[in-house]
Amino acid sequence: MLETSTRSFIARACALPPVSLAAAFERAVSLRRAGGKEASRALTLSAIDNSQLEHAVREALLPRADELDDFRLGLHSDAKSAVVIAARAVEKSAQLTPEQYALLVTPFVEVGLDVPARAGEQHAHGDASPCPYRSDGAE
Repeated sequence: MLETSTRSFIARACALPPVSLAAAFERAVSLRRAGGKEASRALTLSAIDNSQLEHAVREALLPRADELDDFRLGLHSDAKSAVVIAARAVEKSAQLTPEQYALLVTPFVEVGLDVPARAGEQHAHGDASPCPYRSDGAE
């Protein structure tokens, strides 16, 4: 069963406006050459977890297929791909280095979506350092 944080991320990411989903996809593509492909390959999900994750994303985006493809032809498929990659990172963040996790979620952070902190990372209340996984730099 998917973690609550993963289900929440999927719901929020799939609700983004088309312009944001298009920007997230484009950024994910550009980051593949900067280590995103290797970071994505570092993730190991069971067949059941992967199936549940992909189903959740498809179910969330399907009602928006026409809206997304009207905005840009192929955006429905592109958005699904971008959300699945980032959701896998959220689901199995403990398998990733902080740099790999940041690389995979950056496309959504850059369009204003807050993403869960990587497993094992705690940001102390009052810590002056910004959380790298929030678009506003807040903790």
